[in-house]
Amino acid sequence: MRLSTTSYLVMGMIALRGPSTPYELKRAVSRSVGYFWHFPHAQLYSEPERLADAGLLALDTEDHGRRRKTYSLTSEGRAALRAWLAAPTPEHFEMRDVAELKLFFNEAGSPDDVEKLAREQIRQHESRIAEYEDLVARHGQEQWAEPRMITIELGLEMEHAALRFWTALATDDLDRLRRERAERDPRG
Repeated sequence: MRLSTTSYLVMGMIALRGPSTPYELKRAVSRSVGYFWHFPHAQLYSEPERLADAGLLALDTEDHGRRRKTYSLTSEGRAALRAWLAAPTPEHFEMRDVAELKLFFNEAGSPDDVEKLAREQIRQHESRIAEYEDLVARHGQEQWAEPRMITIELGLEMEHAALRFWTALATDDLDRLRRERAERDPRG
């Protein structure tokens, strides 16, 4: 059976939370990895069943009422998750940004469209930065030692980088951005 990143996301979330229903997984993902890993959340309803069929998750179904399905990690699932976590990650950083795609194809648009796109992106990145900073304030700096919380630090860096880019584009100052990047480059 081929395991996808979503497979590992489901197993990892169950390893963290304990036995979970697909709805509980959806809520937990939206409050954690959903900030940086986007995928169709409908997969959180289908993937646990597929993993249970493979013996990586155990399924417990309520006998009455809504007959909720609760999944827990089996020893085989825990071993698969550990092997995945220990393996190198040769994949290139993936960014799927609709605004970047629109910018790429804007030759058919107008300069006003680019400025409008840049201004909207500035607002969105400022909003996400505020959201991440609020998470930091609520959870405190002491939790940054936890790998799950340190991902917010990476998120902040990426949001600030995107904000610098879109701001430079909106103010027609990409040359300044290039100079600053060259000055920060440790490779000289």
